[in-house]
Amino acid sequence: MTTRDRILDETLTLFAENGYDGTSVEQIAEKVGIKAPSLYNHFKGKEDILNALIDMAEARYEESFGSDKHIGRLPESKEEFIRSAIERVSFTVYDPMIRKMRKFLVREQFRNERFAAITTKHQMDGVRDMYARIINGMMSKGLFKEDDPELLATEVTAPVALWVSKADRQPDCAQESMECIERHIRHFCDVYMTE
Repeated sequence: MTTRDRILDETLTLFAENGYDGTSVEQIAEKVGIKAPSLYNHFKGKEDILNALIDMAEARYEESFGSDKHIGRLPESKEEFIRSAIERVSFTVYDPMIRKMRKFLVREQFRNERFAAITTKHQMDGVRDMYARIINGMMSKGLFKEDDPELLATEVTAPVALWVSKADRQPDCAQESMECIERHIRHFCDVYMTE
Protein backbone atom coordinates (compact mmCIF):
# COMPACT_ATOMS: atom_id res chain seq x y z
CA MET A 1 0.00 0.00 0.00
CA THR A 2 1.42 3.39 -0.97
CA THR A 3 1.76 6.26 1.49
CA ARG A 4 -1.03 8.08 -0.36
CA ASP A 5 -3.32 5.04 0.04
CA ARG A 6 -2.42 4.75 3.74
CA ILE A 7 -3.24 8.45 4.20
CA LEU A 8 -6.66 7.92 2.60
CA ASP A 9 -7.37 4.77 4.60
CA GLU A 10 -6.35 6.21 7.97
CA THR A 11 -8.11 9.52 7.30
CA LEU A 12 -11.38 7.77 6.50
CA THR A 13 -11.14 5.85 9.77
CA LEU A 14 -10.46 9.06 11.69
CA PHE A 15 -13.26 10.94 9.91
CA ALA A 16 -15.70 8.10 10.67
CA GLU A 17 -14.69 8.12 14.36
CA ASN A 18 -14.12 11.84 15.00
CA GLY A 19 -15.79 13.73 12.15
CA TYR A 20 -14.14 16.17 9.78
CA ASP A 21 -13.62 19.00 12.26
CA GLY A 22 -12.51 16.57 14.96
CA THR A 23 -9.63 15.27 12.83
CA SER A 24 -6.41 17.22 12.39
CA VAL A 25 -3.67 16.88 9.79
CA GLU A 26 -1.32 16.04 12.66
CA GLN A 27 -3.55 13.15 13.76
CA ILE A 28 -3.66 11.82 10.22
CA ALA A 29 0.12 12.00 9.86
CA GLU A 30 0.65 10.33 13.23
CA LYS A 31 -1.74 7.47 12.29
CA VAL A 32 0.09 6.97 9.00
CA GLY A 33 3.50 7.16 10.70
CA ILE A 34 4.79 10.24 8.89
CA LYS A 35 5.47 13.84 9.86
CA ALA A 36 2.65 16.30 9.18
CA PRO A 37 4.66 18.30 6.58
CA SER A 38 5.24 15.06 4.62
CA LEU A 39 1.48 14.71 4.18
CA TYR A 40 1.59 17.79 1.94
CA ASN A 41 3.75 15.85 -0.53
CA HIS A 42 0.63 13.83 -1.29
CA PHE A 43 -2.28 16.22 -0.66
CA LYS A 44 -2.79 19.99 -0.47
CA GLY A 45 -4.51 19.61 2.88
CA LYS A 46 -7.38 17.97 4.75
CA GLU A 47 -10.03 19.12 2.29
CA ASP A 48 -8.04 17.68 -0.61
CA ILE A 49 -7.93 14.34 1.23
CA LEU A 50 -11.69 14.55 1.82
CA ASN A 51 -12.36 15.23 -1.87
CA ALA A 52 -10.16 12.27 -2.85
CA LEU A 53 -12.05 10.03 -0.40
CA ILE A 54 -15.44 11.12 -1.74
CA ASP A 55 -14.33 10.59 -5.35
CA MET A 56 -12.93 7.17 -4.47
CA ALA A 57 -16.07 6.09 -2.60
CA GLU A 58 -18.38 7.39 -5.35
CA ALA A 59 -16.44 5.42 -7.99
CA ARG A 60 -16.45 2.28 -5.85
CA TYR A 61 -20.18 2.62 -5.16
CA GLU A 62 -20.97 3.21 -8.85
CA GLU A 63 -18.94 0.15 -9.86
CA SER A 64 -20.17 -2.29 -7.20
CA PHE A 65 -23.69 -1.06 -6.42
CA GLY A 66 -24.75 0.94 -9.46
CA SER A 67 -26.87 4.06 -9.84
CA ASP A 68 -29.84 5.37 -11.78
CA LYS A 69 -27.40 5.97 -14.67
CA HIS A 70 -25.74 2.56 -14.34
CA ILE A 71 -28.33 -0.07 -13.44
CA GLY A 72 -26.58 -2.97 -15.10
CA ARG A 73 -28.45 -5.81 -16.76
CA LEU A 74 -32.16 -6.00 -15.94
CA PRO A 75 -33.07 -9.08 -13.91
CA GLU A 76 -35.18 -11.53 -15.89
CA SER A 77 -36.88 -13.33 -13.00
CA LYS A 78 -37.96 -12.95 -9.39
CA GLU A 79 -34.95 -14.91 -8.12
CA GLU A 80 -32.54 -12.86 -10.21
CA PHE A 81 -34.10 -9.62 -8.88
CA ILE A 82 -33.77 -10.90 -5.30
CA ARG A 83 -30.19 -12.14 -5.81
CA SER A 84 -29.15 -8.86 -7.44
CA ALA A 85 -30.74 -6.78 -4.66
CA ILE A 86 -29.12 -8.89 -1.92
CA GLU A 87 -25.70 -8.63 -3.60
CA ARG A 88 -26.01 -4.84 -3.73
CA VAL A 89 -27.12 -4.62 -0.11
CA SER A 90 -24.37 -7.01 1.02
CA PHE A 91 -21.83 -4.74 -0.63
CA THR A 92 -23.34 -1.77 1.22
CA VAL A 93 -23.43 -3.53 4.59
CA TYR A 94 -20.07 -5.29 4.52
CA ASP A 95 -17.65 -3.22 2.39
CA PRO A 96 -15.32 -1.60 4.96
CA MET A 97 -14.71 1.57 2.97
CA ILE A 98 -18.38 2.15 2.20
CA ARG A 99 -19.34 1.49 5.84
CA LYS A 100 -16.79 4.02 7.11
CA MET A 101 -17.83 6.58 4.50
CA ARG A 102 -21.51 6.13 5.40
CA LYS A 103 -20.73 6.49 9.11
CA PHE A 104 -18.78 9.67 8.36
CA LEU A 105 -21.48 11.13 6.09
CA VAL A 106 -24.31 10.33 8.50
CA ARG A 107 -22.36 12.07 11.26
CA GLU A 108 -21.57 15.13 9.12
CA GLN A 109 -24.78 15.46 7.09
CA PHE A 110 -26.26 18.02 9.47
CA ARG A 111 -23.19 20.27 9.32
CA ASN A 112 -22.50 20.33 5.61
CA GLU A 113 -24.89 20.63 2.65
CA ARG A 114 -22.58 18.65 0.35
CA PHE A 115 -22.48 15.74 2.80
CA ALA A 116 -26.26 15.94 3.21
CA ALA A 117 -26.72 15.67 -0.56
CA ILE A 118 -24.36 12.69 -0.84
CA THR A 119 -26.08 10.95 2.09
CA THR A 120 -29.53 11.52 0.57
CA LYS A 121 -28.31 10.24 -2.79
CA HIS A 122 -26.98 6.97 -1.38
CA GLN A 123 -29.64 6.32 1.24
CA MET A 124 -32.73 7.55 -0.55
CA ASP A 125 -33.03 9.39 -3.89
CA GLY A 126 -30.29 7.70 -5.89
CA VAL A 127 -31.18 4.19 -4.74
CA ARG A 128 -34.91 4.82 -5.27
CA ASP A 129 -34.29 6.24 -8.75
CA MET A 130 -32.09 3.28 -9.68
CA TYR A 131 -34.73 0.78 -8.54
CA ALA A 132 -37.48 2.78 -10.28
CA ARG A 133 -35.58 2.29 -13.56
CA ILE A 134 -35.03 -1.42 -12.84
CA ILE A 135 -38.68 -2.00 -11.89
CA ASN A 136 -39.93 0.04 -14.85
CA GLY A 137 -37.77 -2.01 -17.22
CA MET A 138 -38.97 -5.26 -15.67
CA MET A 139 -42.56 -3.97 -15.75
CA SER A 140 -42.27 -3.40 -19.51
CA LYS A 141 -41.23 -7.08 -19.82
CA GLY A 142 -44.31 -8.14 -17.85
CA LEU A 143 -42.35 -9.23 -14.75
CA PHE A 144 -43.93 -6.65 -12.41
CA LYS A 145 -47.59 -5.75 -12.14
CA GLU A 146 -48.44 -2.41 -13.71
CA ASP A 147 -48.04 0.26 -11.04
CA ASP A 148 -46.05 3.40 -10.24
CA PRO A 149 -42.36 2.34 -10.54
CA GLU A 150 -41.14 5.17 -8.29
CA LEU A 151 -43.59 4.27 -5.55
CA LEU A 152 -42.66 0.59 -5.80
CA ALA A 153 -38.98 1.51 -5.67
CA THR A 154 -39.64 3.49 -2.50
CA GLU A 155 -41.51 0.53 -1.01
CA VAL A 156 -38.63 -1.84 -1.63
CA THR A 157 -35.71 0.46 -0.70
CA ALA A 158 -36.93 2.43 2.35
CA PRO A 159 -37.10 -0.54 4.76
CA VAL A 160 -33.72 -1.74 3.49
CA ALA A 161 -32.19 1.61 4.44
CA LEU A 162 -33.55 1.19 7.98
CA TRP A 163 -31.95 -2.25 8.39
CA VAL A 164 -28.65 -1.05 6.91
CA SER A 165 -28.75 1.76 9.45
CA LYS A 166 -29.28 -0.77 12.24
CA ALA A 167 -26.31 -2.82 11.01
CA ASP A 168 -24.19 0.35 11.08
CA ARG A 169 -25.20 1.20 14.65
CA GLN A 170 -25.01 -2.39 15.87
CA PRO A 171 -22.46 -4.32 13.74
CA ASP A 172 -23.24 -7.55 15.60
CA CYS A 173 -26.75 -7.32 14.08
CA ALA A 174 -25.53 -7.24 10.47
CA GLN A 175 -26.48 -10.86 9.75
CA GLU A 176 -29.89 -10.41 11.36
CA SER A 177 -30.41 -7.24 9.29
CA MET A 178 -29.45 -9.08 6.10
CA GLU A 179 -31.95 -11.84 6.90
CA CYS A 180 -34.70 -9.26 7.47
CA ILE A 181 -33.76 -7.49 4.25
CA GLU A 182 -33.99 -10.71 2.26
CA ARG A 183 -37.38 -11.56 3.80
CA HIS A 184 -38.60 -8.06 2.96
CA ILE A 185 -37.39 -8.24 -0.66
CA ARG A 186 -38.93 -11.70 -1.12
CA HIS A 187 -42.25 -10.44 0.29
CA PHE A 188 -42.11 -7.38 -1.98
CA CYS A 189 -41.57 -9.65 -4.99
CA ASP A 190 -44.40 -12.00 -3.94
CA VAL A 191 -46.78 -9.02 -3.79
CA TYR A 192 -45.72 -7.07 -6.91
CA MET A 193 -44.17 -9.50 -9.37
CA THR A 194 -46.27 -11.44 -11.86
CA GLU A 195 -44.45 -14.78 -11.70
